[in-house]
Amino acid sequence: MATERNLETSKLEFFLDVPFPSPHEATIALRSLAPDKEPRRGGISKQLSVSGSTLSVRWSADEARILRVSVNSFLDHLSLVVETMEVFGPPVDLLHLGRCHKSS
Repeated sequence: MATERNLETSKLEFFLDVPFPSPHEATIALRSLAPDKEPRRGGISKQLSVSGSTLSVRWSADEARILRVSVNSFLDHLSLVVETMEVFGPPVDLLHLGRCHKSS
């Protein structure tokens, strides 16, 4: 986790890496969180990506207040996604499950 000011653009940047137990769970989190657009069109951008089992998020904002609100909102949503995944257990491979069911 790091916050810095980009000297070329004078924007604040915040980086966050979130480890997951597996690449599949990181991808589930990405798909759950990626559709959320920022409420303001200007002043902030957010990029999400997955590398292995790590979800990486990068924000770039004009103002610290806008950055703080966006990061806090994201962390609330991330917490909900992680809690949901914990309640329902590890992801199930539906293709494998379908093959097992058909052969029974």
